[in-house]
Amino acid sequence: MFPFRVINQETTEEMLDMASVIEVVEQAYQMKSDQQATLFPLIFHEFVEGRSDMDIKSGHLPAANVFGLKLVSWFGDNAEKGLPQLVGTVMVLDSQTGVPLGILSGEHITCMRTGAAGGIGAKYLARPESESLLMVGTGHQAPFQIMATLMTMENIKRVYICHPKSAEKAQRFSEQIKDKLLTRFVSKYTGDEYERYARRCDVEFIAMDNLEEAAGKADIIITATPSREPMIRREWVKTGTHITCIGADMEGKQEIDERLFAAGRVFVDDVGQAVRVGETEIPVKKGLITEGDIAAEIGNVILGRAAGRKTAEEITIFDSTGIAIQDLLTATHILKVADKSGAGTIVDL
Repeated sequence: MFPFRVINQETTEEMLDMASVIEVVEQAYQMKSDQQATLFPLIFHEFVEGRSDMDIKSGHLPAANVFGLKLVSWFGDNAEKGLPQLVGTVMVLDSQTGVPLGILSGEHITCMRTGAAGGIGAKYLARPESESLLMVGTGHQAPFQIMATLMTMENIKRVYICHPKSAEKAQRFSEQIKDKLLTRFVSKYTGDEYERYARRCDVEFIAMDNLEEAAGKADIIITATPSREPMIRREWVKTGTHITCIGADMEGKQEIDERLFAAGRVFVDDVGQAVRVGETEIPVKKGLITEGDIAAEIGNVILGRAAGRKTAEEITIFDSTGIAIQDLLTATHILKVADKSGAGTIVDL
């Protein structure tokens, strides 16, 4: 009665490339700023503090005639069991009929759109001449953040890698990451595009066991960890640095010194969500800034309705909590490609 397409993890990985996802996520941010998208309340539950949780993000995209949700869980101990830490499902439905259009594996969609968000934050808020990126965290998300930033920031020459608790993991990651980027991301392309993105990966990858030293050298800092206490101190960060915070997606998580918010200009993907569960939560609760001090949502910067970086000296912060319309528009993109290629499996409820 209601045939729809089911797309598994393997097919999703085959069909998505980072350049396309960056474009889709930019469109999602613009739709939100154009009042063409609605976010529904976030549902979150933590099973074991700092070790396992789940959330449901949902929304409506009238311009794309879809609504839907993503249910994603993170179980930190899964790696020891030979299972992925992140498990997710995206459901897309027709907003004119309520009929399901597709159910997709959500892990790779989540990783790709989150990586794209980090690259977009750097593109619009970092100094264009930035040459050094610091990646804090070596988990599943780190390669996606690095690849997207290398694609959006043409002048990066050095990528510092720091694991807050393990110099050994940082060293191992730095030795393997270039091959992973070429194999997992760049191999999607051919001809001139392949050459262009391969050249972007031809940078130094340097493991750092001293986070203070690494932060002081970086033009761009990206944090992607489950931390509940600040790792990057205010006094370590030089003027002109851009920081993207990825890990804080629930109440109580924190990756950077809240004093940085008083010292810099703050941008978010969604104001309400950032204040409730993002990196912005702690500085607001401590009275260092108010919701009104947030410079803009990133969609307004992309559309030119709000200023991004104003000077080369200021510190900019992008609090990327992750919003449902990123997942829904990325999933819709996959379904359109699948309709043309016949990928996936048609199921009739």
